[in-house]
Amino acid sequence: MFTHEKPAHSVAIHPLLPTTWEAFSASLPEAERQWAKLHDFKANAGQLCLIPDGQGGISKVLVGYSADAGVRWALAALPNKLPGGHYHLACDWSAEAQLQASIGWGLGYYRFEYYTKPDNKARPVLFVENQQARAKAFVQAVALVRDLVNQPANHMMPEHLSAAAQELARAFDADFSEIVGDALLAKNYPAIHAVGRASAHAPRLLTLQWGNSEHPAVTLVGKGVCFDTGGLDIKPSQYMRLMKKDMGGAAHVLGLARLIMQLQLPVQLRVLIPAVDNAIGGDAFRPGDILATRAGKSVEVDNTDAEGRLVLCDALADAVSHKPDLLLDFATLTGAARVALGTEIPVFFSNNQALTAKLQAVAADAEELIWNLPLHRPYFDQLKSGCADFTNSGGSYGGAITAALFLNEFVPESTPWAHFDVMAWNTRERAGRPVGGEAMGLFAVYHYLEAVYRGD
Repeated sequence: MFTHEKPAHSVAIHPLLPTTWEAFSASLPEAERQWAKLHDFKANAGQLCLIPDGQGGISKVLVGYSADAGVRWALAALPNKLPGGHYHLACDWSAEAQLQASIGWGLGYYRFEYYTKPDNKARPVLFVENQQARAKAFVQAVALVRDLVNQPANHMMPEHLSAAAQELARAFDADFSEIVGDALLAKNYPAIHAVGRASAHAPRLLTLQWGNSEHPAVTLVGKGVCFDTGGLDIKPSQYMRLMKKDMGGAAHVLGLARLIMQLQLPVQLRVLIPAVDNAIGGDAFRPGDILATRAGKSVEVDNTDAEGRLVLCDALADAVSHKPDLLLDFATLTGAARVALGTEIPVFFSNNQALTAKLQAVAADAEELIWNLPLHRPYFDQLKSGCADFTNSGGSYGGAITAALFLNEFVPESTPWAHFDVMAWNTRERAGRPVGGEAMGLFAVYHYLEAVYRGD
């Protein structure tokens, strides 16, 4: 993937925009310029031209990219298109731009090959002079998210998610604990237990802790619904097909935790994952049930397919009891968020205006679009119940907002909090972003954390 040493024979990669192509082409030798013209290379996004060296090899690589897409993805298609060998960037990009391009190159290597014969063909290697460890950290964090989401449900039930969290804890000398099955009731996590109790795979609450207790406390909560049938309000088959990805929030917080620990961010990290299988069985929770929650608030079940917010509410109540300086949660929570912004833009909500503004500001620097929607409190009327404090789902409109308002009931205003409603899945093939599990918002959020807690 990467090398620290630039060998004697290393092929130059020239990333180009359509607006810079004419001036660059004028600097090429006549034979190379004609070769590019013969292959109709105009530096359009995704265009590739390999200039021969006259000895059966490659003299240079010309690749077109889009300024709108940013430099992170400029090289992402090349690991699958270039022959094996050594390559280096030949451009006047800043160190940060070269880092981002290196990350995209690394993500271009990604393949989910757990259940297929791996492709062992020779891969190109990129010379990265500076920040190689940082580039690898981002690549590995995103790959972890993708791997966890891509796993089929029969290999990613709550106990498997627990094993993945334990493996991560061991790798970075973090502490891990879990509360399993009926112990959830004894320890006062009744909503998590209710959602997961019908499955043969016991529900559990996973906790990972890392860092210096004198540093600012950052808590991450991730929805870990390892498969979502919809419960007794069963999903139609076409909507159930991808529900292995409903633990995408858990995958995100584990990927973000890996990045925080690997890059040694000076924070006191706590990760909470309510891990359940929303199965159908004789003991499944039902529409109309009234559930207790850790916070002491009662919830009437309007729809068993709105289970993610039920498991999250107990985890959030636990999180805020420790009074973190910052609380973030990630969840594949609503289809309404996808209707609003499509599948590729994460929606986020926050109870803190300063946090909202800072997240939006750093997203541009991180080259990752995230979008704020309002916690519009009048919509909470849709969650009114005649026999409980509120219901777990509301009307036909504003579903992402009402879901966030439900969670907001378990987070005091004194705790700066942001809730990310993510797709966690690429529905189309793009360079460095194959169809399948995806980390969304991770670059923007880590950029924010580093700006605040390292002062970069």
